[in-house]
Amino acid sequence: MHILIVEDDPVIADHILTGLHQHGHDATLARSGIEALAAFEPSAHDAIVLDRLLPDADGLAILDRLRSKGSTVPVLVLSALGSVNDRIEGLDVGADDYLTKPFDIDELAARLAAIARRNQPRPEGALIEVGRLQLDPASHRASFRDAALVLNRKQYSLLAHLMCNADRLVTRSMLLERVWAYSFSPTTNIVESNISRLRATLLDLGCDPIETQRGAGYILRSDRCV
Repeated sequence: MHILIVEDDPVIADHILTGLHQHGHDATLARSGIEALAAFEPSAHDAIVLDRLLPDADGLAILDRLRSKGSTVPVLVLSALGSVNDRIEGLDVGADDYLTKPFDIDELAARLAAIARRNQPRPEGALIEVGRLQLDPASHRASFRDAALVLNRKQYSLLAHLMCNADRLVTRSMLLERVWAYSFSPTTNIVESNISRLRATLLDLGCDPIETQRGAGYILRSDRCV
C-alpha cells in the first residue's frame, strides 16, 4: 500500500515511516494540515495515518474536509488524545479507526491492513459473512450456523452495519445516521432497545457477538461468530 503519513513530530514520523517500510508499504510524509491537503491524491494513496495535534489545525478538520469532498480513503487517526469522547469524535467525523499514542508499529500496520480490506468495494448483493454468521442482501435473510434469524427491518439493518464493520467500534450516532437516517440524537433509547432485541435473537441460536462499549458504541466480534 501507499500511505500518507500526517505527523509533525520528526521522531514519531521516522518511526512510522521505517516501520511501514519494513512491512512492505510505501509512504509519503506531510508535516502539517496544509501539506497533507496538498500531498493527498485519491488515486495515489491507499490509506492515511493522521495525527490530530498538527501545527496549523486539528487533524479532524483535515479529515472533515476530505470527507466533505467525497473521499472514501481509509483514515486511521493516531493521536495522544485518547479519551472515549476523543475517539467518538474522530469516528463521527469519518475516521475508520483510532489508535492512541504510544503505539506499537506492528499493531498500526495490522490496523491499516484491516481498514484497507474493509474499504474494498463489495459487489452489490454479495453475501456478508463473519465467521458462521451470514447475511444475504439479495434475499434479505440472515442466519447463524444455517439457522435462520427472525429479524425486523431495523434489526436486519443494524446487523448488516455491524457485520460490515466487524471488530470495529460503531458509535450510537453512526447507527442513528445510517440505520434511522437521523442527523440528531433522539431522547428515546431506540438504538439500545433494538440492539437488545437483536442480541436476544442471536443468543437464542447460541451466538453472542455484540460487545457494548459503554459510552462509546458497539463492536461485533468476529471470534464470537464461530
